[in-house]
Amino acid sequence: MAPPSSRLLALDALVRIEDGAYAHILVPEMLRSSSLEDRDRAFVTELVYGTVRSQRRLDDLIDRASKRPVRRLDKPVRAALRLGAYQLLHDVPAHAAVNDTVDAVGARSPRARGFTNGVLRSLTRLGPPWPEPDDVAVRLSYPDWLVARLTADLGADDAVDALTAMNQPAALTLRPNRRAVTADALEAEMRSLAIDATRGTLVPDALVVRGSGDPAKLDAVVHGRATPQDQGSQAVVGVLDPRPGDRVADLAAAPGGKSTAIAERVGDDGLVVAVDLDLGRLRLVGNSARRLALPSVVGVGADGRALPLRSGRFDRVLLDAPCSGLGVLRRRADARWNISQESIDELAALQRELLAAAAALVRPGGVLVYSVCTLSNAETIAIDEWAAAELPHLTTLPAPASPWRPLGRGARILPQDADTDGMFVLALQRAQVP
Repeated sequence: MAPPSSRLLALDALVRIEDGAYAHILVPEMLRSSSLEDRDRAFVTELVYGTVRSQRRLDDLIDRASKRPVRRLDKPVRAALRLGAYQLLHDVPAHAAVNDTVDAVGARSPRARGFTNGVLRSLTRLGPPWPEPDDVAVRLSYPDWLVARLTADLGADDAVDALTAMNQPAALTLRPNRRAVTADALEAEMRSLAIDATRGTLVPDALVVRGSGDPAKLDAVVHGRATPQDQGSQAVVGVLDPRPGDRVADLAAAPGGKSTAIAERVGDDGLVVAVDLDLGRLRLVGNSARRLALPSVVGVGADGRALPLRSGRFDRVLLDAPCSGLGVLRRRADARWNISQESIDELAALQRELLAAAAALVRPGGVLVYSVCTLSNAETIAIDEWAAAELPHLTTLPAPASPWRPLGRGARILPQDADTDGMFVLALQRAQVP
């Protein structure tokens, strides 16, 4: 039996994502079980992620060409029209964008062929140049509330720049395992495989690679010389600055990128207690630690608000708190459609509880770092203001320098500042006992 076409696999993925599947989990799983060549796998990834990100913009175009509103169409038809519209908008030749997409939907819903073909052919008469919506939320393809929220919190120019940056695919970034390889050696290894590799702008040892295919299949990743991790997350561990032999607690640790980065720094004489409430995700931390040969990582399944750990015993504590994820929308294509405005206030309340519990773990003179991969004021500067009032025994450590931007006592980096995820970080120190 011949393998399914790229567009058929993309169509099936789009339908499943609309049914609730997470794009960043579903697409790699579907590709690994397919027999597509690397080039076709990359094409599927672009089609699915791009279509999901651009959904609102695509629906605006489709509604201009169709007599039936997008929201009233059957899911496979809606997915096919979005898929075709995305290709047309991104300069795929019209005959391929239309014919191959019609063939894909026909394989799943034969009666939909005619309607899909008619609407896509009507679309080809709209552009290029394609009509541009006046509404920035439609043009950039985000919910109205999200654009309004970031405009209020960041200012109009920075909000538009951040939203525009998060419409671009995230490059793969590798963190060298400093116990096994230098950044120079890893860079040379990538180049020997004809993989484009450049040093990070935010973290000099980070390696931004392009053309590598599935990162899970890279020999350096398989054998523990490297870990995929965005520079923003790597920079948070740099702010924590764990030292050899340190005892470190990492709260809300799964899937383990920061826990293992910390363990690479503290060495076998140190200890990293990785805490997470989700036992399934906590197993991912253990898997990563074994892949990287890091015996200092110990997983603990627990609620971060009721920790089974002794107070005042840790040199450093990292709380990378659960958040709305408004800074990582470029790598989670469907997240913009699943986040609710109401959840931000709920998450901020949780963040305050977790921060209070984390503060209790820090020894006198020890360091606590609060970080979130979001941009909202409620989860960043407002948490800092709460901590200043409620945790007076914690004093501020210097915030990281440019391209980080000062925000309260901490700092924020926007996606457009260094081509990274958007992050906020706040470093605090517990007072020494007199």
